[in-house]
Amino acid sequence: MAQVPQTFLDGLAVRTWCGLALRALGRARAEIDAINVYPVADGDTGTNLYLTVESAATAVEAVFAGYETQPAGPTLADAVRAMAHGALIGARGNSGTILAQLLRGMAQVLAADGAQPRCDGPALRLALRRAADSARQAVAHPVEGTVLTVASAAADAAERADGDCGTVARAAHAGARAALAATPAQLGVLARAGVVDAGGSGLVAVLGALVEACTGETVDAEPDRVASTPNALPDPDPEPDPETEAGPAPDADAGDCAAEDGGPAFEVIYLLEADDTAVARLRTRLDALGDSLVVVGGDGLWNVHVHVDDAGAAVEAGVEAGRPYRIRITHFGLGDVHTGGPRPPRERAQRAVVAVVPGQGLAELYTEAGATTVLARPGEPPASGELLAAVRRAHAREVVLLPNDAELRDTAAAAAEQARTEGVRVALIPTRSAVQGIAALAVSEPGRRFDEDVVQMTSAAGATRYGEVVVAEHRSWTTAGICQAGDVLGLIDGDVAVIGADVTATAETVLDRMLQAGGELVTLVIGDEAPETVAAHLETRVRESYLAVDTVVYGGGHQGALLLIGVE
Repeated sequence: MAQVPQTFLDGLAVRTWCGLALRALGRARAEIDAINVYPVADGDTGTNLYLTVESAATAVEAVFAGYETQPAGPTLADAVRAMAHGALIGARGNSGTILAQLLRGMAQVLAADGAQPRCDGPALRLALRRAADSARQAVAHPVEGTVLTVASAAADAAERADGDCGTVARAAHAGARAALAATPAQLGVLARAGVVDAGGSGLVAVLGALVEACTGETVDAEPDRVASTPNALPDPDPEPDPETEAGPAPDADAGDCAAEDGGPAFEVIYLLEADDTAVARLRTRLDALGDSLVVVGGDGLWNVHVHVDDAGAAVEAGVEAGRPYRIRITHFGLGDVHTGGPRPPRERAQRAVVAVVPGQGLAELYTEAGATTVLARPGEPPASGELLAAVRRAHAREVVLLPNDAELRDTAAAAAEQARTEGVRVALIPTRSAVQGIAALAVSEPGRRFDEDVVQMTSAAGATRYGEVVVAEHRSWTTAGICQAGDVLGLIDGDVAVIGADVTATAETVLDRMLQAGGELVTLVIGDEAPETVAAHLETRVRESYLAVDTVVYGGGHQGALLLIGVE
């Protein structure tokens, strides 16, 4: 009888695990966002988990890229340390921060012996136990019925398993699924909403990816995230192009209070360079300031997450402890908690546009045009909670949402779904670039019927081809061939079309190719890092070579891309 091959975890399997986990969370994140009711119903747990794992996967890929010329590739220790570090620096939200600590706990075991080429079943059992215990220790006041409960159940089930990595991973996944199904019985807010814990649901997806990475077998379909209770939340509908369903009657001002249960108004997250003693003092101070306190990390680098009413005090505490950076402050609502109560109610506007923009220059342009903006800093895409906060800030009965990035579509859809439950009618126009958003905004007429206005804006955005010029960060394959780090890349409609050495020459080639299909208006958005002469050169090129084509130029600020181009 043939023996079943033993399964194990090595550096390549860790890389595979990260990729599979990212895809699993990408498929599930809108649904997880929709069931996010604890500790704050801000509708972004799935997105935060996705972005945390995305950062972990990016770090692992960077390690593998560094070993391209070495046949052996990264060791298990190299891969798990990169995974844990990437998750730590990219952790978002309460659940993302806890997940980062779970991965760090695993890495502490799996990288303990740097020369060990692979991990067997007993080592994986120890890693899962260390992960669950360290995550629980990182939370100031652990609550049962959350991701901590699911992680502990996974570790318990793994300890009862006897076998290789595949056997242990399967047991952990099964234990996590069973614990997830039981979370509504442990936490009243889940039972009332008729859902399971959102963070725990994400962890089940991550463990399912671990099973597949170890065994090559796809796990069974994930369990229902909605509990079998009469008031269960429905699964979000697929998002059409564009989405124009209306929510409930727009009288409920759910966004005008800091938190439904009177909890803290702000979420504060930052990375912190500090020693252990200073962090111990920081924990005590932040615990007195607010709740949902999670401090994860070690070896001088920490990720701090807390919900507070006084965001400034939380940041000041970090300054006293060490050097805080990548500070992110999210307002859960529009209430002014520093004046002793909520602001007086103000009348809703009929319609508003909410747009994600990649730079301060465009933010000012969109604001002047009447839009409410969310700034997407390079490498830091906004979470759905930030988009939801912007929809609330717009304070309108009808909102048109412009994500201006193909990668933000799921995030924007989750925010739109949550806003509809609060009485706002939201249409999501799937703009893939800020120049498409400019075209949509230019034809918007608030006096038109909502559906008609959305159709016109969608048509304008769809008729706008978009291009950009960026600098390659590393060597990679593209649709135009192999590029090297430092090459200038010209993209058209999201695909690399030109690889060059000069920014202006590459931009001209991209513009010429875009205008081959015709056009009436060229929009140029110039980033701060672009050459000062590129705008004038391209304007002259259009004026001399393309009759009856107008050009408009905007300053984009620090927007990531050197140049954005739109052709209508």
